[in-house]
Amino acid sequence: MRTTIRLDEQLLKEARELAIRSGKSLTSIIEDALRESLARQRSSGQRERVRLATFSGKGLLPGVDLDDSAALLDVMESSDDPH
Repeated sequence: MRTTIRLDEQLLKEARELAIRSGKSLTSIIEDALRESLARQRSSGQRERVRLATFSGKGLLPGVDLDDSAALLDVMESSDDPH
């Protein structure tokens, strides 16, 4: 089937270069990319649900910054200290 599509110039340039390097036609490169994208979308909807284990406790300690891994490690190591 023949159709017309509009592509970003840089994307088209890269697709043409890939076609030349791989010895394939531009049509084949575009078809392969579209098939791969569609297959990825189909498979992403079929993932198993993950159940995360949770534990009761005191919750977050005041002043603990979860984005600061070094400070978080210091807090975790000091809470293991029996003194």
